[in-house]
Amino acid sequence: MSDDKKHLLRTPSFRLDGKVAVVTGSGRGIGKGCAMGLSQAGAHTVCVARTQADLDQTKAEIEELGGSAETLICDVTSTEQIREKIGGLDRIDILVNNAGTNIPQPFLEVPEENVDKVIAINSKAVFMVAQIAAQKMADQGDGGSIINMSSQMGQVGGPIRTVYCMTKHGVEGLTKAMACDLAEHNIRVNAIAPTFVNTPMAQQFFKNEAFKKSVMDQILLDRIADIEDIMGACVYLASPASAMVTGTSLLVDGGWTAK
Repeated sequence: MSDDKKHLLRTPSFRLDGKVAVVTGSGRGIGKGCAMGLSQAGAHTVCVARTQADLDQTKAEIEELGGSAETLICDVTSTEQIREKIGGLDRIDILVNNAGTNIPQPFLEVPEENVDKVIAINSKAVFMVAQIAAQKMADQGDGGSIINMSSQMGQVGGPIRTVYCMTKHGVEGLTKAMACDLAEHNIRVNAIAPTFVNTPMAQQFFKNEAFKKSVMDQILLDRIADIEDIMGACVYLASPASAMVTGTSLLVDGGWTAK
């Protein structure tokens, strides 16, 4: 082979063969999509959620497409369960820290119990899952990729979303700070920040025509995101194709925050 051919540039791989990916909240919606996307890229995917029936469905669909998966029941609001179940896995190369919730209410009507509930899942659980997975990656010594699921609402504000916005802005800051601390272990940390995604939960909100119109007026591409849109972003951030990307947030918002 000539010297010229030795130096031909080649596209970095988007493949994840031989990697183990853990995806929280993967029984349905975005988490299920991420689990399926990573498995189709070659990763063995550990699907984590609280409901076995949902996880079994995700696993079955992954295997139907030729992928490899296992299920893991874990309540991520329990640090004890995270340590025992996620920390007890043999290996973690990729973490998609996706489990989250939202209780839309006007700011003046939000009860303390709902503040605590959203913070428990969107903030504390995200931190603890990431810390325990990152420790395993550091101990393995091979680096890794952590993807925190943020939101476009982690970059802007919006009505009836004060607690959700607070927690997702926190995820954005956590992602940057984690990237600083974990770079020495070659662990990359990034976030995905979707707009409204076509999931059963979103469809419930869109039954309100005024709300649906207010959302569509904000999205430059004039559609809400499909789960597949998030799958592509997830595979990219997990793969060698993003080897120089850390501490950032990939907006998949159709242009919502561009204005």
